[in-house]
Amino acid sequence: KRVFACEPVWAIGTGVVATPLQAQETHWQVRMIIADLVGEQIANELRILYGGSVNPKNCKELGEMPDVDGFLVGGASCKPDFTTIITTAQELYSQK
Repeated sequence: KRVFACEPVWAIGTGVVATPLQAQETHWQVRMIIADLVGEQIANELRILYGGSVNPKNCKELGEMPDVDGFLVGGASCKPDFTTIITTAQELYSQK
């Protein structure tokens, strides 16, 4: 499996998160570039993770975007409610 993590530079350590639409547009563009470079099959199999202030409050809405295939969680992974992100991801991605 191939995995690509994508995090807006302006989100690093700021607590600012992309809107779901911003994340979707960026992930879709990455997927299209990969398709142009190495083929559509590889692009479609690629898991593109969103990083950038993912937290229990925003992970469901981000994860519902068709080209967001998971999360790269930073500081939120050190908090007790990290399990909410894990549970949400399991629910969202067991369907894909």
